[in-house]
Amino acid sequence: MSNLNKVDFVTGMRRLFYVVSPNETTFRTPEEVPKYINEATPFFFVFMAIETVISILKQDKKVRMNDAFTSLSAGMFSRLPLLITRSITIAGYSWVYDHYCIKELPWESPWVWWFTFLGVDMAYYWFHRFAHEVNIMWSFHQTHHSSEDYNFSTALRQSWLQVYTSWVFYLPMALFVPPAVFLAHQELNILYQFWIHTQYVKSLGPLEYIFNTPSHHRVHHGRNPYCIDKNYAGTLIIWDRLFGTFAAESEEVAYGLTHPLNSFEPFTVQFGYLKYLLGRALDMKGVTNWVKNFLYGPGWLPGKPRTGDINDIPKIEKPVKRYSVQLPQWKSVYVFIHFLLFSIAYQELMARRATLSQTSVLIFLVYCFYNLTCFGRLFDDRFEFSI
Repeated sequence: MSNLNKVDFVTGMRRLFYVVSPNETTFRTPEEVPKYINEATPFFFVFMAIETVISILKQDKKVRMNDAFTSLSAGMFSRLPLLITRSITIAGYSWVYDHYCIKELPWESPWVWWFTFLGVDMAYYWFHRFAHEVNIMWSFHQTHHSSEDYNFSTALRQSWLQVYTSWVFYLPMALFVPPAVFLAHQELNILYQFWIHTQYVKSLGPLEYIFNTPSHHRVHHGRNPYCIDKNYAGTLIIWDRLFGTFAAESEEVAYGLTHPLNSFEPFTVQFGYLKYLLGRALDMKGVTNWVKNFLYGPGWLPGKPRTGDINDIPKIEKPVKRYSVQLPQWKSVYVFIHFLLFSIAYQELMARRATLSQTSVLIFLVYCFYNLTCFGRLFDDRFEFSI
């Protein structure tokens, strides 16, 4: 919890909701930009704890330990590449800026701050839309949608591979916007999207017309036919309204993938669809179909529209069923305590990664893979190795 010493409560809360001013979030160099997401970690856990207590009191099972811990495991997985390489997002952006900048905008200007705010948010919209409409990108992004619950822990269910496609969408801004200004907004944009992952916040009234909200994002995470390929927004919902991808929340949302993974095992959550996609490619006849398998939408098959046929979406069962395996109480208690201790060790090791030797990094990676895989197999109540 050491990050709480760096960020006071009010500042941390304002950052979560993107309620910041140009003066406090404008920097000359990327090295000066605070690690907004890292510093928000204690707030993530506080929000999740409060939501869990509410769920227990209501007995509504909106927060389940097996699904929540799987989401946290995916979040840990997604950060492991940072042990080996620098963030490709800022590295790639800075390289383009240094070599191909057309017009260097003033880093300290408030209007550049607002221009970047809008630019980053629109770039995120288009990345997010491509991530749903291009199959190879969906194979990375589907990790985030694999949860059949919708709560704050779902926000942390992130892909290990997604960052290797998302960074490209921000590069046009590198022709004008200084890296430090971009980096601040890119982190704050991601941070904003944490709090909208909840079922306990309903309508926000007139703000629903401008901002991405829990209601709008619930639709995005739904597998109901009316939810498919809708509400890609990061911070502002205006992009969906402008580009025809907006849908308001109407009927009750069923969360998760149209074809559920039925597993809590982390390798399946991260790479299960990619394995399926590669296997399907081997069965495709003709080069054209092989290429379309990767570049068309997840629902595409020969003879189908580019993004698939909405009528092929499985109907939502009533009541909605969610994958779960009932564990003995002693095993649940063991997993809870072990996962808590592992999470503390993970945070400490990640905080000290810059001082670790290559051997220590390798041991750390093996330690993480082993523990996270064990948790997933315990929740699935199976122990054979399968990806």
